[in-house]
Amino acid sequence: MNRRDFNFALVGTIGSLAFDPHPLSQSQLRVNGPRILEHINGLAEFGKNPQGGASRVAYSEFDRQGREYVVGLMREAKLDVSIDAAGNIIGRRAGNAKLAPLLFGSHIDTVPEGGNYDGVVGSLGAIEVTQTLVESNITTRHPLEVVIFQNEEGGLIGSRAMDGELTDKELNLISRSGKTIREGIKFIGGDPEKLLTARRKPGDVTAYLELHIEQGGILEAEKVDIGVVEGIVGINWWDVTIEGFANHAGTTPMNKRQDALLAAAKFIEAVNRVVTGVPGRQVGTVGRIQALPGAPNVIPGKVILSLELRDLDAAKINMLYQQIQAEAERIAKASGTKFDFKEINVNIPALTDARIKQLIGESARELGLTTKQMPSGAGHDAQDMARLAPVGMIFIPSVGGISHSPREFSRSQDIANGANVLLQTLLKLDA
Repeated sequence: MNRRDFNFALVGTIGSLAFDPHPLSQSQLRVNGPRILEHINGLAEFGKNPQGGASRVAYSEFDRQGREYVVGLMREAKLDVSIDAAGNIIGRRAGNAKLAPLLFGSHIDTVPEGGNYDGVVGSLGAIEVTQTLVESNITTRHPLEVVIFQNEEGGLIGSRAMDGELTDKELNLISRSGKTIREGIKFIGGDPEKLLTARRKPGDVTAYLELHIEQGGILEAEKVDIGVVEGIVGINWWDVTIEGFANHAGTTPMNKRQDALLAAAKFIEAVNRVVTGVPGRQVGTVGRIQALPGAPNVIPGKVILSLELRDLDAAKINMLYQQIQAEAERIAKASGTKFDFKEINVNIPALTDARIKQLIGESARELGLTTKQMPSGAGHDAQDMARLAPVGMIFIPSVGGISHSPREFSRSQDIANGANVLLQTLLKLDA
C-alpha cells in the first residue's frame, strides 16, 4: 500500500496498530521518543565504562555485541538485514525496485572512553523511523536502507569502502582494537577479499541522510532546536619537523642557540595568529608535539609537531597553509632552524545538497522547531556518501558542547525532535 493511501494510525500502546476512522496525515506522523531512548540505553550496556559512557571501539568484542543488538532492533523493525563485504550493517525495506534507494543511518562504534550519543542517535533514530513507517502501514516509493557504517571513528572505514576509496594497503593498518582493518572486517562478518562488492557508484543511491549530535555547543547556547548542516569541513593534516642543534644547556649562551623547541613555540603562536586573522569559521590546531632528545639539560635539537586546518572551503585551507609556511620560513631564518612539512591526510570538504537543506528546514519548521544553518567541524560518513549522491545532515544540541567523552549528552526531547525531522525529510524526499 502506498503511503498516500494508508488507513491506519499508531494508537494506544507502543507498537500496536488499530483502525482509526480519522487516520494521521503524513505531516502528523511522529516517532516514538521513549522507545529511541530505551534503545540508546540498551546499546550503552555494550562497552559500558565506570564513567558512564562507553568504550566500544571498532572490531572489539563489545563492538561485535553492540552490532548484534542493533541487528535485532532492525529485525524488529521488519527490515531485511545483511552485512556487506566491508562489514557495514544494512537493513532494507522494499519499495519500487526501479528506483534507487534512500539511505540513512550513522555508526555505533566509539572512541576509547567515549559517550553514548555520537553516531548512536543517528543509527537508532534511523531504525525508529523505519519502525514508525511499518507501524503506520506506510510504504515508500523508494526502497529504504538503514546503514550502520563500521569503524567511523577509525577513519570512516565503512563509508570509504562503500564509495571505493578504501585501499588494500589500508587494510593492513592496525586499528584501536589491536586487529588490522582486514582482520577486523572478518571479525564483524565482512569479507575483505570481496570489497568491490560493497562499492556503490553514483546513481546507485537517490540520497543519503544522517542525523547526528552537534558535538559542539552552538545550538544549546543559542537555544536552537535543529542544525541544518551546510557541509562537512575539509581536514588537512601535516607533520611538521623542526631541525635545530642539540647542545649543552649549561654551557651554550642564549644568543648562540639553535633551539628547535623555542622555534616550535613561535610557530604555534603563528598558527593561531594566522587562522584568527582571517574572517570566517576556519580552525587551526597544533595538537601534538615531541621535543628531542627530551632531556632537561639538553637544548632541543629536533621537534616534531602536528598541524591541522579545517574549513568548508578547500581554497581557504590552502591559503592559510601558505601563510603559515611563510611564517615558518621567517622563524627559521631568525632562529637558525629548518622547517619541513609532510602532508599526512587530506579530507576534502563535502557540501550538503541545497534541496535537502531546504527540505530539512521545512520539516523542522512544520514541527514547530527553530533552525540554524551551520557547518560540521567534525568528519562524518556523510562526507564519503557525498561522492555518491546528494546528502543532508541534521544536528541536534549537545549539552555543554561535550563529545568523545562519557559526559556526552543530548536531551530526550532533542533526540525525538531530530528523529521526527529525519522522518519528515525522508518522506519529502520520497514524494
